[in-house]
Amino acid sequence: MAMAAEIKEHMDVISSDRKTVGKVDHLEGTDKIKLTKQSSPDGQHHHFIPLSWVDHVDQHVHLNKTGTEVTTHWQHGRQ
Repeated sequence: MAMAAEIKEHMDVISSDRKTVGKVDHLEGTDKIKLTKQSSPDGQHHHFIPLSWVDHVDQHVHLNKTGTEVTTHWQHGRQ
């Protein structure tokens, strides 16, 4: 599992096919990343992705899923 301590607010989240899928809002519990509403396709809802999808972290959070896989399987949050 990725090192959660390295994940910081407003880091870009990049899919394995190099698409930006959002920006980090914060870590939710011990196993999820909450993405900002502003980086959501509709700009109004948070989305959550599991830490298990993180491949590595540098200046960005890099995922082991494609952009399509991420947007198909992420969890939807409230406004």
